[in-house]
Amino acid sequence: MNAPQTLTVDIYSDVMCPWCLIGYGQLTKALQELEGEIAAEIRWRPFELNPDMPPQGEEQEAHLRRKYGRSAAEGAAVRGRMKAIAEEAGVSLSYAGESKAPAAMMWNTRDCHKLLAFALEQAGPEVQTALKLALFRAHFNQRRNLSDAELLLDIAAAVGLHREAAKAALADPDLEARVIAEEQQAWDLNISGVPAMIVEGKFLIPGAQAPEVYVNALRRVAEKTRASV
Repeated sequence: MNAPQTLTVDIYSDVMCPWCLIGYGQLTKALQELEGEIAAEIRWRPFELNPDMPPQGEEQEAHLRRKYGRSAAEGAAVRGRMKAIAEEAGVSLSYAGESKAPAAMMWNTRDCHKLLAFALEQAGPEVQTALKLALFRAHFNQRRNLSDAELLLDIAAAVGLHREAAKAALADPDLEARVIAEEQQAWDLNISGVPAMIVEGKFLIPGAQAPEVYVNALRRVAEKTRASV
């Protein structure tokens, strides 16, 4: 039996983005369907939805109302639809703590992206994905403050990264410059929203798609890749 064909999938995303988690869930379902045929090396690339967000963050409902002009009722309806879609995708956007849910917040995610870049460089794609999923859980399911450096270091250590090395990475201006350069690269690729997946460095799949869309797209890319060899 032949080994599955492995494709690189670079996912531009932000930890604050619910559709990015949904898109990952849908992609995972697609890869399960493609098991034995196509595998993916997933790498997370930075995209800040709110690069100017102050350290104290902003209450989510107020932020979305200011940014999109949605009423509270409209916001609740959108969140309800997203939660239902997330459940179908096998992921969760719901608070899972035992105590009363704290206010949902939006945070500055520059340090999250720096840690993700560090994880990819130092430990590889699988550990980077573990870190990304842990950050998603901290934001959506635990409602933690993702602009808190100590919390980020706790999360990094929990997925197996060296805490002191991660701390040095957060303070590394060269790493921050690389993150900013990757974000500029996204704009150069005409990526203005996330998630956006780049397969094999050149085939764009925009938005959070249904699993069958990912299945068909990955099969087309695999076929093109084989034909070009």
